[in-house]
Parts: sequence; C-alpha cells; structure tokens
Amino acid sequence: MTPAQPAPAFVRLAGHPLRWRLLTELATSDYRVRELVDLVDHPQNLVSYHLRLLRDGGLVTTRRSSADARDGYYHLDLDRCAHALAATGLALHPALLLTPDPPRPLPAPARPLTVLFACTGNSARSPIAEALLHHRGGGHIEVASAGSHPRPRLHPDAVRALREGHGINLGDQRPRHLDTLAGRHFDHVVSLCDKVRELCPDFGDHSWHIHWSIPDPAAEQAGYPAFARTVAEIDTRVRHLLPVLTPREAQP
Repeated sequence: MTPAQPAPAFVRLAGHPLRWRLLTELATSDYRVRELVDLVDHPQNLVSYHLRLLRDGGLVTTRRSSADARDGYYHLDLDRCAHALAATGLALHPALLLTPDPPRPLPAPARPLTVLFACTGNSARSPIAEALLHHRGGGHIEVASAGSHPRPRLHPDAVRALREGHGINLGDQRPRHLDTLAGRHFDHVVSLCDKVRELCPDFGDHSWHIHWSIPDPAAEQAGYPAFARTVAEIDTRVRHLLPVLTPREAQP
C-alpha cells in the first residue's frame, strides 16, 4: 500500500472556511485588518491569526500604509495562487496538470467600460496603470487617471519604464487633478495610493471601488529600478483586473 501523502499546502490553507473567505475578499482589493474584520464578521484576533497563516504560506503579503505607517494593507498574490492550484492538481493525478489558457480578448460590452486610476501626484503609478490598461484592453475600455495633488509633469523614470518595458509612449501627457473629472461616471475606480484612499475616498456611489496599495517609486532611493518594479507590479494587477471588469450603470 502506498503511504498516504499529506494534502498540498494550498489545500490545507485555503480549505478552512474563514481563510477561504479572506482569500475571496482579497482577490478583489487590498484591505486593512479592520476592513476584513467587517467584511467577514469575525473577531479581529481570529482574523489576524488566519491572515498570519496565509502570510506564512506565501499567499498573502503586507505593506505598511503610506498614509499611516501604524496600519498596513494585505494583498493576495494571485500569480502564486495560480501556481499553487496547478501544483495541487498535479499532486492528485498527472492528468490534472493545469496549463494556462492563452489570453482571451475582452468581450465587447454594450457600452465602453470606464475605469479611473487615482493616486496623489498622477505622475507615476496612476498614469502607468492607465497606459497599461489601455494597452491591454482591446479598445473596449475608456481609461482615465488623476491625482489629489497633481505634480507639474510625469516622472521621467515612469515614462522611461513604460517605453522600455512595454513600448508604450506617453507622449505629452500631463498630470491632472481629480476635480477635473467631477461629475463623470466610472464603472471602476482604482486607487493606487493609500493617502488618496484614506484621505480622499469619495469617488462616487455607483462605482466599484478597488484599492492597490503600491508605494510611490519616487519616494524610494532605488531610482529607475523602483519604477521598473512598479510597472511590473501594476501590469500583473492589470492582467488580473481585466477578467472581472463589468459595466456598472449610473444611478440617478
């Protein structure tokens, strides 16, 4: 008789009902602990315990909030989840080896989808996200970006990282203020800056709000490599965002 093999780590981690609930919440947005406590309706000490297990298992990461360093955001690594799921199928039977399907074009909606990316200066993170979603969106998405305190110009290293990494030229694009978009409806509003999310959270009642807790590469000491890493992270998040984009009708 073949000795019983332990269940793969992903099964042990995700198989718990509360951990699965936390994973499903984090699959849509980055959250702070107290927000997850409200979403899953469990005590904070229990939520923190299970988040620690998910973090120790490599599925979840944390970053300190740039608005309040005493707080932090949890993020689900969807690429790592995909690899773990593939390994789980293979552990059960060789025929269950999962191979990724080629990317499918976004189906054309009845009207163009609208997405707003928001950060503080609108000089790096949000224009990077705008350009990458426009690049990957197949012409079915109207994308905009803006900042709460826009800088005079785009950061040259952000422009360079997009050009060298993806062949995208931002041309003469300039940062703009969130106020310039007042009154416009967006199906999805994605904040990439903790300060914008925590200090300027009102982007309209009928949009789907998503938060990506991404540090400002201009605040790091690494120079251009920090911008290249930021472009890579945002591109990964944009790829994961595309399959879940849906139109959301504005309400009177």
